[in-house]
Amino acid sequence: MISTKNDKDIERMAKAGKIVADTLALTESLIRAGITTMQLNNEAERFILAQGAVPSFKNYNGFPFASCMSVDDVVVHGFPSNRLLEEGEILSVDIGAKINGFHADAARTFAIGKISKSKQRLIDTAKESFFEGIKECRDGIRLGNVSHAIQAYVERHGFSVVRSMCGHGIGKKLHEEPQILNYGERDTGIKLKSGYAPAIEPMINLGTHEVYIDIDGWACRTKDGLASAHYENTVIVTKGEPLILTL
Repeated sequence: MISTKNDKDIERMAKAGKIVADTLALTESLIRAGITTMQLNNEAERFILAQGAVPSFKNYNGFPFASCMSVDDVVVHGFPSNRLLEEGEILSVDIGAKINGFHADAARTFAIGKISKSKQRLIDTAKESFFEGIKECRDGIRLGNVSHAIQAYVERHGFSVVRSMCGHGIGKKLHEEPQILNYGERDTGIKLKSGYAPAIEPMINLGTHEVYIDIDGWACRTKDGLASAHYENTVIVTKGEPLILTL
């Protein structure tokens, strides 16, 4: 069952969304070659707690950290570690926060120093595909239109869409119905309704769309070892332009 958020729910989710956005901004300000993703994770967790919120991811289904830190070929769910980040790498940071009973969730992919043109195009296309998708994200439109718009944009720019990971509804639970694929056909799927709260998150690869789960049981990696980028926001469906809570 898909939950519909009322004005009070949306107000609470917006507070969580601002905390997530501010945490991502803090993380971005700290990113550089020579810092570790564990340091970034610890700073993010401290900041979330200082706002009176709790990290949504920590201990969720056994995930042991406050954030997902995914370097280069890691698509999502990367563990923070003590390995130093290196110039030319890209880092996807995925963060959630819960306050007043509601979650928000967002992700960004950042460059570590100077990166290749192909990696920069990958990052840009992931972000731009999100905004192509939400053009279709409004009351009465079928969810497949959002998925199709993302896929079409990504593939038009020469990249591939990860098929085995997807977005999700969000609210009182971190993951709610519906699942939100980043590929699909127009005029398929459920009809979106005002008050639905999807976390829309294109995950796109430089090479093949095929992925595998690493030995730790969490990190999702590209099968060919090429880079992946991730961009996500928590969104509220309306009759007009969607409301983005995590910008």
